[in-house]
Amino acid sequence: MASVFCFKNVRFAAACTLKNSKFLFYKHLEPRQVRCLSNSKLSSDYDYDLVVIGGGSGGLAAAKEATNLGAKVAVLDFVTPSPLGTKWGLGGTCVNVGCIPKKLMHQAALLGEAIQEAKSYGWQIGNNVSHNWLTLKDAVQAHIKSVNWVTRVELRDKKVEYINGIGTFKDAHTVQTVTKQGERVLKARYFLIAVGGRPRYLNIPGAVEYGITSDDIFSLDREPGKTVIVGAGYIGLECGGFLKGLGYDTTVMVRSVPLRGFDQQMANIIVAEMEDKGIKFLHKSIPKSVEKLDSGKLKVTWTNDVNQEFSDEFDTILFAIGRRALTKELHLENAGVKVAGDGEKIDAVNEQTNVPHIYAVGDVLYKKPELTPVAIHAGRLLSRRLFGNSTVNMDYDNVATTVFTPLEYGAVGLSEEVATTRFGEDHIEIYHAYYKPTEFFIPQKNITHCYIKVVALREGDQKVLGMHFIGPQAGEVIQGFAAAIKCNLTVNALMSTVGIHPTIAEEFTRINITKRSGKDPNPASCCS
Repeated sequence: MASVFCFKNVRFAAACTLKNSKFLFYKHLEPRQVRCLSNSKLSSDYDYDLVVIGGGSGGLAAAKEATNLGAKVAVLDFVTPSPLGTKWGLGGTCVNVGCIPKKLMHQAALLGEAIQEAKSYGWQIGNNVSHNWLTLKDAVQAHIKSVNWVTRVELRDKKVEYINGIGTFKDAHTVQTVTKQGERVLKARYFLIAVGGRPRYLNIPGAVEYGITSDDIFSLDREPGKTVIVGAGYIGLECGGFLKGLGYDTTVMVRSVPLRGFDQQMANIIVAEMEDKGIKFLHKSIPKSVEKLDSGKLKVTWTNDVNQEFSDEFDTILFAIGRRALTKELHLENAGVKVAGDGEKIDAVNEQTNVPHIYAVGDVLYKKPELTPVAIHAGRLLSRRLFGNSTVNMDYDNVATTVFTPLEYGAVGLSEEVATTRFGEDHIEIYHAYYKPTEFFIPQKNITHCYIKVVALREGDQKVLGMHFIGPQAGEVIQGFAAAIKCNLTVNALMSTVGIHPTIAEEFTRINITKRSGKDPNPASCCS
């Protein structure tokens, strides 16, 4: 009866020890109340049912779900400032320095483009339209702080204990932390590692001293000015896109390939679109040093693939070369938790590490999607298994995602390269098409890169293995098709679906040309 605290205004003088009394007591409870009484199995050995290390989306989702099911939970979270000194509140990467501020700045850039397009639609707009970086930054940070506050309140309301400290393992059932109030030692039945990751810096002179990362850009207290972004993953391309959209001279330095892990045809189309918008790309280039000049500018020196050396001056250098999992700080060796071959991430089965009562979710997991909704869903499902008698595991296949570049790229399922490797070229069919968004006509926007692709098996009804979309509102478009793929969508079913006209999402329902056929994938008209 350790979870009697789950009830409001209910007190017990005894623990209903008589069998008949116990039956009558449970008979009058709601199902959730019975779970509250039965799921918390604290003994004198433990302070908590679950201790979550990390206050990001995945850890918080697991913590809140666990308390809903009657567990006693604590969350440890502390943000070590970036080399520039940037720090933030509760909520993890997504809320503070990831998805949310990125989408808001992407939207700001889209609005700037829309203002210019509006003239073609008859809106009378002056020629002195300008943008103020500090106004945008302040608005974005104000929204983030409101989310931080709501998150704190929600944890309090759900009776999750929040501890502002770094959790480190003392042994397999104990973590310790130091807060402003002093040292704390917490013993728990289960632990969840959800510490996420932080950006990497290149090991070159001046990188840490003068460079910034995505940890800093959204709260930068000065205009970025002329910026070079090192790295062409989704973070680098998204930052490059909104910076150029806000009016800043932007260069992206690519070491190998853009958007590694994504369909490479689609990735190259995105690069071509960004180049058309005036973003410069330095391919096969590696920075060698960053030097601060007397003028305050940053002199960046780099070499290309034939070892030619170049340099230029920039106001900002932003490193987007990947992220490291924050596992080394946890002293996992004290708990016996093993890390994967990369020396950082955790190789877990159904979120369970090699130590049975220690779990992990989110960006610390080895070879799992580093996406906020993935961490949230995995965290909730885990808590239901631990405290709600559920047997449902997280399905990491066919998770949709979107790259918020100026022209967005949404994808779900397999890339063309992976499908070809897995099934063989003779066993897959690639449907593709270019299309013309109706709203692009009047402002005469470039339609060259509006493109879709469906990867499918050739046999039978042609099960869809992957869907790829480049165009406006790609995330909104691909989300519904992600559900369809989960339901074993086929090309036959896709072609039998009547589209909504005129929309861009309907282009998937009209797709009928394969790469194998060699036919022209360009439409003859808006209704073809």
